[in-house]
Amino acid sequence: MKRTLAIAGIAIVALGVVASSALFTVNEAQQALVLQFGEPRRVIQDPGLKVKIPFIQEVRLLDRRVLDLDPPVEQVILADQKRLDVDAFARYRIHDPLRFYQTAGTEAVAETRLNSIVNSALRRVLGNVTVLAVLSDERARIMTDIKGQVNDEAKRFGIEIVDVRIRRADLPEETSQSIFARMRSEREREASEARAQGQEQSQQIKSRAERERTVIIAEAQRDAQILRGEGDNSALKLIADATSQDPAFYGFYRSLEAYRKSLNGNDTTMVLSPTGEFFRYFNGAGPQVGGGAPAPAPAAAPAPAPAAPAQ
Repeated sequence: MKRTLAIAGIAIVALGVVASSALFTVNEAQQALVLQFGEPRRVIQDPGLKVKIPFIQEVRLLDRRVLDLDPPVEQVILADQKRLDVDAFARYRIHDPLRFYQTAGTEAVAETRLNSIVNSALRRVLGNVTVLAVLSDERARIMTDIKGQVNDEAKRFGIEIVDVRIRRADLPEETSQSIFARMRSEREREASEARAQGQEQSQQIKSRAERERTVIIAEAQRDAQILRGEGDNSALKLIADATSQDPAFYGFYRSLEAYRKSLNGNDTTMVLSPTGEFFRYFNGAGPQVGGGAPAPAPAAAPAPAPAAPAQ
């Protein structure tokens, strides 16, 4: 009895081992490739519980979802000889597990080969366009061309390329510095030209203003000389008319002018006789002005020489 139970237990264990080796599960996100001694026998793409020959066949599970590929940053020379550091990414799907196993074997090997394919396509396509095209609306067409070339080469690995995109496209650091330096020199040149033009216009405005100022001053001086001459002429005419009408008044006027010029300071000291000719109009000895029998008009009283200041 005990021997029978032992045999039954061993049989159950053996049956369990065989069953666990013969059964396997494929979920919705997977596809399976059954191998027999390393040779592919069948491809399973439907999910569920599957059976294989135990200890003889093995199963390789492959992802059937869309996978991400992130190639390293690649420096590309564009058609206008500009250099760009291009950071691209791709999305792919394993649509033929048998070919994928025969050509790549594993996802790690496939991604290494896809990285080279994507970077080669980037260099080929971007080498025929300019930096302005990469940064303009033509970028969508460029990415379509890159995707088409990558897809053509990826088909031999049983891979379908879903999408290829450029994440970033930057100028290399040395190129950026040279461009910034060129932009700075260009702006400095434009600023120098603007300053030179401003100085030229300033000189023109100043020259025009100086010329107008000179003309205005000359015209004003001319008009002033004319008016001064006319005024002097009128004054001389008035003096002549007044002198001809009353010669004694002219003598009186000349004496007043002599008083004004001689006694024009605050500290003037003169030593003169009060009955002298210079003060004749202060003493009432002069001729009557404007009435009676006029006396002969005396000559204008000369201005005496200033005496020494009083001690």
